[in-house]
Amino acid sequence: MHFRTLEVWRLSAALAVMMWHFLRYAPAGHEAASAALYRLLPLMEMFFMISGFLITLRYADTLLTEPGSFRRFIVRRLARLYPLYLATVLFFCLVALALHFGLVQSDQPERYAWSALPANIALVQAWGLTDSLTFNYVGWTLSAEWFCYLTLPVIVLAYRWQGIWGVAGVAASTITMLEFAVAWGWMPFPSWLEANTWGAYRAFADFALGAMVAIAVRDSRLKLSSMVPGWLFFIAAIIAMATLQNAYVIVLLLAAATFFAAVAERNDPEAAHYLKPLHPIGRVSFGIYMLHPVVETVLFAVLWRKVVEPTGMVSFYAYWFLPAATVLAVALLSDRYFEGPVSRYLNARFGEAATSAAGRSAA
Repeated sequence: MHFRTLEVWRLSAALAVMMWHFLRYAPAGHEAASAALYRLLPLMEMFFMISGFLITLRYADTLLTEPGSFRRFIVRRLARLYPLYLATVLFFCLVALALHFGLVQSDQPERYAWSALPANIALVQAWGLTDSLTFNYVGWTLSAEWFCYLTLPVIVLAYRWQGIWGVAGVAASTITMLEFAVAWGWMPFPSWLEANTWGAYRAFADFALGAMVAIAVRDSRLKLSSMVPGWLFFIAAIIAMATLQNAYVIVLLLAAATFFAAVAERNDPEAAHYLKPLHPIGRVSFGIYMLHPVVETVLFAVLWRKVVEPTGMVSFYAYWFLPAATVLAVALLSDRYFEGPVSRYLNARFGEAATSAAGRSAA
């Protein structure tokens, strides 16, 4: 089933990150707004949690039950996510070439280190194999998701062995190992909840928590059909972020929000009908997230800095809406004319249809 509330919350995370990145080009005086948005970045935990929730709900009972099921899952996920990601990486390769030949300049030349390109192409840059974010810097989240997809059988097997308690054991042991990795200096971050170049392991912990919530929602006998509890927990999580509360408190509040919102929509699919107008944008939140650094480079680093800002004719906050609207428009067009068609082609070529054809041929 479709969970509109979770879709909108995931969209809110993508938009918050986008607007925070855009503020880097703001004139002096933006620091308070930038700091306020930065405090909302724990929404990224919800991003991974919702991913774990949705994938577990769909695949926990079917993955590994027949030959080729895991392969089909991997093909579907790659077909859905990798083409757009690769296109953005190739865009930044063009930027790197322009830097190499002196056509443009950057105050972050290390972002375009060719030595990091293989890790970006292979989607392993968030596995602790690179020292900094490179090329499409937000791509670390997809690298982390990729790690979660490859390790999904661990969660599935734990679930089939001990149900929700097996998944809880995976989550707890992962978090414990992450805390030790930070304490012993293996993970170069003050907290595993802030990791990006090591984000795969952070994401797996959140992913496992989302899997726990999915199982709890599926098995819950709660008759709740109101969206109020879910929104109250979500608002409480936002307040906790804004007031710099303990990270574990924020994660638990997000998990509770996900649980109550999902239970309500499970019991009454029309409980969140008021969010239906946001669906066209909500469904392209991945595109918004992946494409906004591209638009940022063109409309802020080049057009704003080189052309518009020197004239002083337009304020930053008026101009701000142009890149934001451009990201939304490009994400919608990409979904319709690029991501959708390419995904269907790849699934037909390498996914379930191809597997079925191969089976018939062998028979």
